[in-house]
Amino acid sequence: MSIVLAEVAFGDNPQCWPLPRAATPHELWLRAVAAGGQGRYGSALTDLDGVCRVQRGGPLVSLAHSTRASFLRQLGCHHRARRWDGLAMALAGADPEAGADALIGLAADALGVGRFAASDAALRRAGELLTGSGRQPVRLAWVSSELAMARGDGATAVAHAERAVELAAVSGSARHTVKSDVVLAAALCSAGNIHASRRLADAAMQDTGRLGTIPLRWALACLLADIGSGSHTAAEVLTIRNECAAAVRRWGGDLADR
Repeated sequence: MSIVLAEVAFGDNPQCWPLPRAATPHELWLRAVAAGGQGRYGSALTDLDGVCRVQRGGPLVSLAHSTRASFLRQLGCHHRARRWDGLAMALAGADPEAGADALIGLAADALGVGRFAASDAALRRAGELLTGSGRQPVRLAWVSSELAMARGDGATAVAHAERAVELAAVSGSARHTVKSDVVLAAALCSAGNIHASRRLADAAMQDTGRLGTIPLRWALACLLADIGSGSHTAAEVLTIRNECAAAVRRWGGDLADR
């Protein structure tokens, strides 16, 4: 069962629903990641609560706290996310995966409230913990790109986003691949390359529909509402955005104020 859940959370089957039952705390965490990627935040948070009921500390609880923080950021609550990332860092110990997740989360939290120097410092510390490939170098590249966008450095943002696309392509994660395209589309927009941004966002919109990654589909609809779509009318883009927000609201989150 763990293999099935891992394929939904970090593999090529992110649209699977309903999810299999979890038999271990680690499987509960995988279920939470999988459900959150679909925008089913109520289910995801319930599973994270389950992890913390059966595990009192250590790297897995650290990962659960980092995951909760990432959901809060997706819903626009960077100040609330920082508390959970701080707890994650405190519980990570010497585990490099948990430590890197917490630091990347803290970097994203700081970025979201305009603390760019703190974000940069956390990203550097996270980079020192990374070993090899996998999901974390992709996450590091995402937040590095987002930081460059926030600083108005479009060229650097594009470079980091392109790195994320390259890393995601060999990661085996369909969700990470399409999110990397979302980040690159935003970076291209920030760099003034609207045509390339629109083209990539339209393609990624199709992918998010196929993969059931509703939060990413909503983000793309927000971008295309601003720059225009080559595949959808303005009314169609707004309908997609509103339908995504409504789905997330039914599932325990709220994107309305983002």
